[in-house]
Amino acid sequence: MRQRVYMVSIFVLLLSGIKTAMAQRQNSLLIARDHLILQIDLKSPRKVIDSILKVAGVTGRSAEKFFDNDYKGLEEDGWNLATKDENLIRFDRSLSDLNDNPQSAPFEITTRLPEFAGAPGYPEEVKYGVNKFSQVTVFGLSSGLTRFILPGNTRAKRVILSGNFNNWSTLKGAMKKTDGGWILDVKLAAGAYEYKYIINGHWTTDPNNLLQVGDGVGNTNSLFFKYNYTIKLPGYASARKVVFAGDFNKWKTNEIALEKKGNGWEKQLYLSEGKHVYHFLVDGRWVTDPGNPVKLKDGEGNLNSVLNLGSDVTFKLAGYGNAKKVFLAGTFNKWRREELSLVKTIDGWALTTTLAAGNYNYKFIVDGDWITDPANPHFATEGGKRNSFIAVKPNHTFRLKGYASAKKVSMVGSFNNWDDDGYTMTRAGDEWIINFYLKPGKYLYKFVVGGKQIIDPGNKLWEQNEYGTGNSVLWIE
Repeated sequence: MRQRVYMVSIFVLLLSGIKTAMAQRQNSLLIARDHLILQIDLKSPRKVIDSILKVAGVTGRSAEKFFDNDYKGLEEDGWNLATKDENLIRFDRSLSDLNDNPQSAPFEITTRLPEFAGAPGYPEEVKYGVNKFSQVTVFGLSSGLTRFILPGNTRAKRVILSGNFNNWSTLKGAMKKTDGGWILDVKLAAGAYEYKYIINGHWTTDPNNLLQVGDGVGNTNSLFFKYNYTIKLPGYASARKVVFAGDFNKWKTNEIALEKKGNGWEKQLYLSEGKHVYHFLVDGRWVTDPGNPVKLKDGEGNLNSVLNLGSDVTFKLAGYGNAKKVFLAGTFNKWRREELSLVKTIDGWALTTTLAAGNYNYKFIVDGDWITDPANPHFATEGGKRNSFIAVKPNHTFRLKGYASAKKVSMVGSFNNWDDDGYTMTRAGDEWIINFYLKPGKYLYKFVVGGKQIIDPGNKLWEQNEYGTGNSVLWIE
């Protein structure tokens, strides 16, 4: 009798396992040529449904909504209800429809794209970017993550996504195999990214990405722009063509066409931080941005709109109460001497301006005389001239402990072509420090104490140089 009960129990457990397995197979995310297909079985446990929603990149929605026939969350994320058969629901999302960058000349952006001057595989900063896919296989999710999809290659044993965002690793970036292809979600900040896929050990560009760029050493990489801005122009419902142009793309009049959306026109793109002067061309007619009150006249008296993206930085100069004019100039404005005017305050002069994340040299110009910032102990040398130095939105602090008796400690490296004067560090507690903003990539550096270069004793990473003295190595991811 006990044996019979035992056998029945085993049968029930097996049946339960089969039902669970079947339910899990019914819940799936498929890649079918130019579509993503999301299938949900309402008989599945709530945790299983929540899990597949997470895989699909649907945020803020739970299984409970589906039991109430509420599909609004998926529709807002671009999914369409395809079929509903009793408890089985299918949604699809067209990869072709995801392409929000239609161009009249498909390869126009590709052919005009400049070769990046950065280190191989690490692009220098670009001012703008618009993606171009035959079918969109790289796109942002509502969670903020970026999804990379490689359709096909179902017989591959392993696929790696490698790019400048993971230091071109051959170990990180393992993609997840799914029916019809491979998927990986990556956290990316806004910007330009070079990447490739490694399929069973073979490197290949993205077959669906029409933007490719040479890395300077004979290789070709796919290029993706993580968007950070949507430009909008309300109205003009009867217009045939609306173009967005500015100093960032040298005022090209047929490159960035907006798309008709509702009662106006829109376009997603990547714009670097900083100051951008722009206007719209509506059927060839020059129009400023009605939603932006900041305007600026050009050299011919034409009015343009101005967009400032970045961080507000306040520069202050104490004293100089008798000065008539005080200006600010630096690498952020190509040292134009009468462009940024400070305003007189109770105890000196001040100016707040918007700057992109980066490292800058600057000076004040007081009634024509150039001076460094007396309140800033950090200095850098450019062209043999000593300037004040500031890092905006710094993401790394160089530290050297000890050397309390040193009169001056500075830092040199690959980021300043090993200029002997380097960057002046300041004493803070028991260490010397300086803040920097560094983009992803590899950097070589040394500290200079009493005129002698030393590697960083607090950094175990170093490599030999041609002089046999070694350089410290820093990787920024």
